[in-house]
Amino acid sequence: MSDTSEPWALRNGVRIPMHELSVPVTDRGFLLGLTVAEQLRTFRGRLFRLDQHLGRLARSLEIVGVTLPWSSAELSRQASELVADNYRQLGPDSGGDLGLTIFVTPGEGATTPVPGSTTTSQPFVAMHTRPLAFSTWADLYETGQPLRIVETRQVPTQCWPAELKCRSRMHYYLADREAQAIEPASRALLLDIEGRVMEASTANVVFYFREEGLVCPPLECILPGISVAALQSLAEAGGIPWCHRHVTPEMARAADEVLLCSTSVCVLPVTSIDGKPIGDGKPGPVFAQLLDAWSQEVGLDIAGQALASRDAHKRGTTEAQP
Repeated sequence: MSDTSEPWALRNGVRIPMHELSVPVTDRGFLLGLTVAEQLRTFRGRLFRLDQHLGRLARSLEIVGVTLPWSSAELSRQASELVADNYRQLGPDSGGDLGLTIFVTPGEGATTPVPGSTTTSQPFVAMHTRPLAFSTWADLYETGQPLRIVETRQVPTQCWPAELKCRSRMHYYLADREAQAIEPASRALLLDIEGRVMEASTANVVFYFREEGLVCPPLECILPGISVAALQSLAEAGGIPWCHRHVTPEMARAADEVLLCSTSVCVLPVTSIDGKPIGDGKPGPVFAQLLDAWSQEVGLDIAGQALASRDAHKRGTTEAQP
């Protein structure tokens, strides 16, 4: 962003400067963590799979019983206009892109249901953007991400449905702390109560077995990731078989390749699990094929953009030193 401008945000449909966006301490999203959210990213300023993200948001809101005063079409318009304006401030020549956050809470009200009450509060709806911090993950396209299987478990579906995209992230935070206490650069790989592989702390995980193809845990057990659905489409278009089934930790460690899939990074290679190399310990050919296919679909070199941003950040840091 330029020094003389500030990105915009939306609070309940009203445009405000980003620094004015805040959640009241009496809001149930703050008090109880009752917040559903969607994270999106742009490619050259255009939001990726906005309709699918809004569809998942609508399902999450249905699960928690929150009704918005706008249609999905209106939310789409608001999101697209906000991103367009903030991308112009970012500068199309900057080589950067934006992440968009949409989050919704039930608003202020009783922290527990009141028997017989018919009073409903207005939901709190916010949208804001941020420049993608490519330098924080760019190296991983080349070096890969190490994972550690941890004791912290994925939240059972008896607590809330796996399809609910919510901001309750305490278990992910604790899982990553546990992983990084063993291996500082690692991220957590979470199992369910039965000991089967589910997700990484901030991404869907997919395994490649040479004799079988790509394997993702069962859809009913994991968050239905928008990015992992895109990855499946690219894999199938590229002739790589795809299936959903349970994966044990032993199977995970024996995979020929392991991939992480999430909004900002799109797809990353995993090069070790619990200190054991995956394949030859380097990003593999299936990862390279899928990343290239994704880049072609969005008309942008995904890894190249991140690496260029990393290099520019390093130059800027060096030049700023006395």
